[in-house]
Amino acid sequence: MVRISLLLLCLLVSTCLFTSSSAQAPGFVSLDCGGAEPFTDELGLKWSPDNHLIYGETANISSVNETRTQYTTLRHFPADSRKYCYTLNVTSRNRYLIRATFLYGNFDNSNNVYPKFDISLGATHWATIVISETYIIETAELVFLASSPTVSVCLSNATTGQPFISTLELRQLSGSMYGSMLSEDRFYLSVAARINFGAESEASVRYPDDPYDRIWESDLQKKPNYLVDVAAGTVRVSTTLPIESRVDDRPPQKVMQTAVVGTNGSLTYRMNLDGFPGFGWAFTYFAEIEDLAEDESRKFRLVLPEQPEYSKSVVNIKENTQRPYRVYAPGYPNITLPFVLNFRFAKTADSSRGPILNAMEISKYLRKSDGSVDATVMANVASLYSSTEWAQEGGDPCSPSPWSWVQCNSDPQPRVVAIKLSSMNLTGNIPSDLVKLTGLVELWLDGNSFTGPIPDFSRCPNLEIIHLENNRLTGKIPSSLTKLPNLKELYLQNNVLTGTIPSDLAKDVISNFSGNLNLEKSGDKGKKLGVIIGASVGAFVLLIATIISCIVMCKSKKNNKLGKTSELTNRPLPIQRVSSTLSEAHGDAAHCFTLYEIEEATKKFEKRIGSGGFGIVYYGKTREGKEIAVKVLANNSYQGKREFANEVTLLSRIHHRNLVQFLGYCQEEGKNMLVYEFMHNGTLKEHLYGVVPRDRRISWIKRLEIAEDAARGIEYLHTGCVPAIIHRDLKTSNILLDKHMRAKVSDFGLSKFAVDGTSHVSSIVRGTVGYLDPEYYISQQLTEKSDVYSFGVILLELMSGQEAISNESFGVNCRNIVQWAKMHIDNGDIRGIIDPALAEDDYSLQSMWKIAEKALLCVKPHGNMRPSMSEVQKDIQDAIRIEKEALAARGGISDEFSRSSAHSSSLNMGMLDLAGSQSYVSIDESVLQPTAR
Repeated sequence: MVRISLLLLCLLVSTCLFTSSSAQAPGFVSLDCGGAEPFTDELGLKWSPDNHLIYGETANISSVNETRTQYTTLRHFPADSRKYCYTLNVTSRNRYLIRATFLYGNFDNSNNVYPKFDISLGATHWATIVISETYIIETAELVFLASSPTVSVCLSNATTGQPFISTLELRQLSGSMYGSMLSEDRFYLSVAARINFGAESEASVRYPDDPYDRIWESDLQKKPNYLVDVAAGTVRVSTTLPIESRVDDRPPQKVMQTAVVGTNGSLTYRMNLDGFPGFGWAFTYFAEIEDLAEDESRKFRLVLPEQPEYSKSVVNIKENTQRPYRVYAPGYPNITLPFVLNFRFAKTADSSRGPILNAMEISKYLRKSDGSVDATVMANVASLYSSTEWAQEGGDPCSPSPWSWVQCNSDPQPRVVAIKLSSMNLTGNIPSDLVKLTGLVELWLDGNSFTGPIPDFSRCPNLEIIHLENNRLTGKIPSSLTKLPNLKELYLQNNVLTGTIPSDLAKDVISNFSGNLNLEKSGDKGKKLGVIIGASVGAFVLLIATIISCIVMCKSKKNNKLGKTSELTNRPLPIQRVSSTLSEAHGDAAHCFTLYEIEEATKKFEKRIGSGGFGIVYYGKTREGKEIAVKVLANNSYQGKREFANEVTLLSRIHHRNLVQFLGYCQEEGKNMLVYEFMHNGTLKEHLYGVVPRDRRISWIKRLEIAEDAARGIEYLHTGCVPAIIHRDLKTSNILLDKHMRAKVSDFGLSKFAVDGTSHVSSIVRGTVGYLDPEYYISQQLTEKSDVYSFGVILLELMSGQEAISNESFGVNCRNIVQWAKMHIDNGDIRGIIDPALAEDDYSLQSMWKIAEKALLCVKPHGNMRPSMSEVQKDIQDAIRIEKEALAARGGISDEFSRSSAHSSSLNMGMLDLAGSQSYVSIDESVLQPTAR
């Protein structure tokens, strides 16, 4: 059983400490987060509850797919600015695997928002946990070299929902394992893939078959874009004979006893690598488990069509192992890999057998953060108050997020710049370690019960603000305070200080020494009285000046109004003014145009620029030269007038750069008109499959930027408005493009306010066929996730250049872009949906896959399975980053991570390189050759 260590006071500030003395193997810790009792699972692993944790609450969950005890509970934490940490005991300079898992199970009964939060290892941001399915286990796993007696795993920065954790596992590895990692003092290995090829079932291989409890995923598992595009002729082979393993990384025998063989001469796979593109560690494991005749051979090489130089290395298992049933592990300790990895092994011309593949491991290098310069000092300060909650937040005081009572600067190795411990019921002397914080700018210790003298802060030259008032401090005011060059505020009132107030405090220091009965100030008392009288007179003069200023402003406003009234006397009076209901709804936020102004701007509706079911749109230009678009609504029914009032009311209160700017309205002579800014490049629909010629269609990266713009606008409606606004009619014809091709969302006639405290708005179904959320259509319950569905359809249109509904484009028995795209994507055929107008050398398949998978999540049948717009926007930004990196590689642009791939032609025979389609600068330029393990 794991016990709580009593070393909390001496170690890095932490939530709690765990030792592994009672685990089934040295260095094994298995925490059942939220559990109540220890237990041993079916694998023989001993689990301990985390019930000594001070923070967080526990929750029970149930899953039809998951019955393991450790996944029936979890621990969740508040969605605040704090971080919540587990701190584990380790042995310095030993190598470990640490694994955290997260099974959501809808523990918070939220039907609209899935949790998204950060997890860190010490000061290093480890991963962002994004929950997209209720009953799918998310896993984060690292290999690291311990550099101190403890390691902290912290949850923080909830973007949506609450941070939570299901299990936390620590596994000590053999000293030789993963020794080929580069610069272990500077990098961790974040595991992206560990695959058992030729597996006999979907079950993973782990402890006790792997004594280090690594999880080897079956190649039969069903996950999006996981080992698809399998070559014809791929067969599964296995043996019961023992496999000799002399390689350092020690793949388990059960994994090496199975494999896939390309009987037609090749093995091909495609898979996603979470966290990539970037630098990684990639090794493959081969063992000859088929009995070859004396004259038979098995030689093959990696084939990457876009980078033929990587196809020069040949894998010859017989030559490198000297015998069958022995592990051979070629790979690369420093390689650039893409997000979507396509790899193929092809037999050489002189080989009689096709390629074989038993297992593979791929990890990404995660650069370690050095953490705060002040980490040790802050740990000492916090250890003085170990019984309080605020002192046990754990991890580094600054990185990757600061403690709740600390502020840090943005230096690469941050320093503490503010301590805020006001009214915390602290006693004793002011901690002496605080004077070691050389970057300290603000110190707030007021409202406590500190006693003793004020420390000497001369080692803190940056101090600007000191609040020590309302304590019980004694002694004299130290003269060192007068020597702080940047001091601006000094509050010492209501203590028990004695002596004389230093006369050489800078004149511009705001200070207060009152309430210290035995503290005197040298100088003329009359001068003090003069200051008081002067301040009183000054305040009286300021009051009189303010009153006079207000009178003048009021008269000025009155004159301006009279001027405007006289200016309008020569214009025709409006026949019908806006209805009182509409006026009350939007107040004075929206400008009310007269019909005369509209006719003048549009030259009596001369230029028609658009039309639809809503009516006709005309081009106009105001007297000031501003180009406008005037929408004249055709529907004068009650429903039409209600939609008009709805749009005016709503648009009058929202303002965002990615929403079309609403300028005002006109309601005269039975006409309802809305006035917007003019968008020079029309609708997105026109550019995808409308009037714009195919050879002038917008590029893929521009489509991504348009998607990002639109996502920002929708996210603002969902999260930036109170109450939230649901658009309800998102489609490509309602996304407009300005002269710079920046996108803005338009047409809010059907939009509705979300109702605070409820998960949905009951509403008669309105929207556009093809974009309409099927769950909303069935239930008539509208949520923000209905907009997410529509946006998923838009993403598919951006990829394919196809309309949402078509009778010709999608084949027999399929009229819907969602069904058509899902069929292709699930089969791994992404090229089958890419717009033919996009040249193959102008986009990266990685970014295409990124968007395709996010689009399919958006169009899930149930709203609680769909991501939030914030999550969608993040993936679009990731896709843009992938495209820009690919563009840099294609154009030979250099930056911190880019260079030519000239070194790739020097690969040694017998070594394997899993290179991606991009080139980056090496993490360690001295290691450029692949390595055999």
